[in-house]
Amino acid sequence: MANPVARNHAERVFSVARNVAAVIDDSGIASSWRRCLVDHKLDPARRGPPRTLSQSELREHVAPVDRLIHLAMPELEELYRVLRSAGYCVNLADTNAAILVSRLPDGEAAAILRRWKVHTGSVFSETVEGTNGLGTALAEQRPVLVHRDEHFREQWSQFTCAVAPLFDHAGQLTGAVNITSCRGDLDRGAHQLAFAVMAQSVRRLEETIFRSHFRDGWIARLPAEGGGGPVLIAFDDDRRVLGASRAARHAFGLSDTMIAAGTPLSQLLELDAAVPWRSDEPQVLHDRAGRRLGHGQISSPPRARPPTAGRPSVGTAQVGDQRFAALLQLAGGDPALRRGVKRLMMVADEDIPVLLQGETGSGKDVFARAIHAASGRAQGRYVALNCAALPESLIDAELFGYEAGAFTGARRDGCKGLVAQADGGTLFLDEVGDMPLALQTRLLRVLENREVWPLGAAKPVRVDIRLISATHRDLELMIADGGFRADLYYRLRGLRVELPALRMRTDKVEVIARIAAEEAPCARLSSGARELLLAHPFPGNMRQLRHVLRLAGCTAENGLIVEADLDLPPSARRAPLPDLEAAERNVIVATLRVHPGRMEDAARALNISRATLYRKIKALKISPPGE
Repeated sequence: MANPVARNHAERVFSVARNVAAVIDDSGIASSWRRCLVDHKLDPARRGPPRTLSQSELREHVAPVDRLIHLAMPELEELYRVLRSAGYCVNLADTNAAILVSRLPDGEAAAILRRWKVHTGSVFSETVEGTNGLGTALAEQRPVLVHRDEHFREQWSQFTCAVAPLFDHAGQLTGAVNITSCRGDLDRGAHQLAFAVMAQSVRRLEETIFRSHFRDGWIARLPAEGGGGPVLIAFDDDRRVLGASRAARHAFGLSDTMIAAGTPLSQLLELDAAVPWRSDEPQVLHDRAGRRLGHGQISSPPRARPPTAGRPSVGTAQVGDQRFAALLQLAGGDPALRRGVKRLMMVADEDIPVLLQGETGSGKDVFARAIHAASGRAQGRYVALNCAALPESLIDAELFGYEAGAFTGARRDGCKGLVAQADGGTLFLDEVGDMPLALQTRLLRVLENREVWPLGAAKPVRVDIRLISATHRDLELMIADGGFRADLYYRLRGLRVELPALRMRTDKVEVIARIAAEEAPCARLSSGARELLLAHPFPGNMRQLRHVLRLAGCTAENGLIVEADLDLPPSARRAPLPDLEAAERNVIVATLRVHPGRMEDAARALNISRATLYRKIKALKISPPGE
């Protein structure tokens, strides 16, 4: 017998679903409820956990989207960094609503999410779990926010889920990104702002997917309207269309047949004004009828880019090898860093471990990925391990794996450890200076013997890995203090490369220009904004610079980033906002610029009341344009 709360919820679901045509339902919840009752024959009062995939089933789900996961991880980690302290988990799911990647928040929220199985391997299809963020967003192929008792099943009413579907380079549904919170002190409007931050992250990820697929072609990036995703068109040297993003297909009426036939770009854009070759600068684009589309960008393929004048040569054969392009770009014009990259290029295919030394945020993971991509192991897996985040009790199982039945609670098919997963590829040990002593001992044995011994196994497993490590700590000082094993240090320190802090780079002007072009491609820096960026010490280094420019690109008016768009307040003013609050402030500022002087329209766009908008404007010290 259902409890009174579940019974009342079920009665509400039945009532709304029966009268769905009369319900004002901008969110689509009532339509989903009716679909769950009529089409899926679900009971809103039913309780029980979601289906959880076995380890072998999870591998089957992961295999087809392994490349997607690889591309998505940097964006997911950044989104997690911004939202974790606010109590949100961040998930990536496939088109079946199976969670493949999960990052849980801090504190009690993580325990609640684990208890309710909102984690890797759980399946939240609408056909089984009813109206929920993941299942409904995938069913309707649109962004969805499901707040507490908007869930079909009453047992999920303690959660709020915001989800955006993810589309690939051909505009096909490929998965979804989800953020979930169990906080009861936030209203729907507060979650709506976190939803907007997540949706921006998904749009950037879709652009990453598109650019990765068409990396050898030219790409036109046009101004996007609303939340429909990036408007991207890929074309070849003969100016024939190679592909188009989902938003571009809708905007220009492009079909698969038209793309396969190589439709001339001139049928879409006014080429004489829009395509100055070898230029990545923001520019005004026009359609073929001459109508102004706004500021866009034309990106040339790597092979078409001329070498940058004035940079020291590192050898003709090496410069001509495109596999080193990413490393050379990361080195920029900083002489010390270029010397380090030159040495990396010389040992690209050698079995020599690399140790990257640099402050937090200096780009160690990005460098490690570029080293992997430039090596002969590029077709193998790149497996990253955060040494500071691995509990000592899980070291053996996670790092080395285990056989079926190795211990109580083990998965019935066993588990392949992280080291074995990197076989034939690269193992990246991040924050190696924070590695527990117990892990140091176990890892040293692996590096000496090049084999792992899974728990419960009768014999060891040989592994062939390239090792890259990274730390912000002084390992030699730690050795002197007894905090790090000297024998392990010399196993890791084959080639040491120092990544300078952003404030110490001699090419800071060039770095800022490059990152601005990547993070805010449809905007340009004013001289005042550029000077402010050059003067700022950036304690968070490259990660902080990217975050600042990404937000500035969202708030820039008329394609121009000014000082006020940069979240770099002087020390004499208020302290920097926490990440989520800063993201909330920039979303509100961007909305106010779209609706200058029209507070009611701005509030409606943010899905909050006008009174709430005024309160947030006051609390965040925002000066509304046009008022």
